[in-house]
Amino acid sequence: MKKLIIIFATSLALISCSSAEKDAARSTTDTKKTNNHTLVFFDKTQSVNVDDEFVRNKYQAALKSLIDENIQSEGDIFEIYYIHENTAKAKVLSLSARTIKENSEGLNGTDLEAAQTNYDMSIGKERRMILDLAVQKMLEKNSGASNAETNISASVPLLSEALNGKKDVKAFYFSDMVESLKNGRDFHKVAPISHNQAEEWAKADAENYKLYNLTNAQISIILPFSPNSSSKENNPNVSDYWKVYFEALGVSGVKEI
Repeated sequence: MKKLIIIFATSLALISCSSAEKDAARSTTDTKKTNNHTLVFFDKTQSVNVDDEFVRNKYQAALKSLIDENIQSEGDIFEIYYIHENTAKAKVLSLSARTIKENSEGLNGTDLEAAQTNYDMSIGKERRMILDLAVQKMLEKNSGASNAETNISASVPLLSEALNGKKDVKAFYFSDMVESLKNGRDFHKVAPISHNQAEEWAKADAENYKLYNLTNAQISIILPFSPNSSSKENNPNVSDYWKVYFEALGVSGVKEI
C-alpha cells in the first residue's frame, strides 16, 4: 500500500511539473512581442518622378530609416505595393525577416557582447538586402496604361487585412497623394481649395470604406516635394484631405514627411 501511495504521489508531482512547464511556455508565447508589419506604397503614376535627384535621395533616405526601424527580428513583415490604376492587385514584394535575436537572459558579459555582435551583423545584412530590393522597386518604371489613374483609396482594404490579428502595422505612402480616378475623386481636375472643403470631401469619401476599421494602423506620407515648393505644386489641402480621410477610418494621426 505504501508503495502504491508513493507511486501515486510521484505521478501527481510529475503531472504537476509538466503542466507548470506547459503553462510557462504558453505564457512566454502569449507575451511574445507582436511582429512588425510594414507596408510601403510607391506611386507609379505620371505625377511622381523618382528620376529627380531630390526625390530619389529623399525617398532612399526614408526607406533606409523605416527599414532600420521596423526590421528588428524574425517574423517582421515587409511588403511593397504600387499605387496606380489597380493598386489592390499591385503587390510586388513580400518578405519576412529571418534574423533571430538570441535570448540574453543568463548570459555573462562576454557572451552577451558576442550575441549582440552576431545579431548586429545578421540584421544589418538583412536590412541592406531589403533596402536594395526596395530601391529597385522604387526606381522601376511604369510605362503601361495603369499609370493614367492614381487609386490611393484602394489601399484601405489592404491595410485592414494586414491589421487582422496584428497591432504593429505601419503604412508608408511615397506619393504626392493626388487621387485621380476616372469614376471618382480626381484632384488633377478639381482639388480642394480650403481645409473645410478638404474635410467635407474626405468624410464623405471615407463612407465608401466605412466597413474597414484602420484603428491601430500608423500612417506616414512621404511627399516628393522640397520644403520650398509652392502651394500650387504641393497643395496643403490635399494633405488635409488624407489626414481627415484616414482619421475617419480610425487612424489616430497621420505623419507627413
